[in-house]
Amino acid sequence: MNMSHVRQGGGTVRPYLYGRPELLNFVVQVFGAQELERSPTSKGGNHIEVQVGDSIIVLETGEPSESATRSSVYVYVEDVDATYRRALEAGAISLIAPENKTYHERNAGVKDTFGNVWWIGSLLTSN
Repeated sequence: MNMSHVRQGGGTVRPYLYGRPELLNFVVQVFGAQELERSPTSKGGNHIEVQVGDSIIVLETGEPSESATRSSVYVYVEDVDATYRRALEAGAISLIAPENKTYHERNAGVKDTFGNVWWIGSLLTSN
């Protein structure tokens, strides 16, 4: 499939999240995000593209405008419990502590300082 129309070789769907300047630190600390690109916005913030695993997320940081919406993102990680702890250490509020679900995943939920919800999950392996 020719994907020459997609930036940085990412997928065709790219989550776009708003938040305060500390949002970048949050995704780096919690999910090991790597910054790919940064450019200033007209309102004194930054447009930042980061890679988390094989996915790219766009962060619009700064003082959010009235039109900025909160988002919900599901991120697969190797260790739900460790990632959940890092999120709380980074200032997130717990929505759901890590637990095993009937659909064969372990997951948890947190809310960052702007109000974005991060679902953290991993497939359960059967022994």
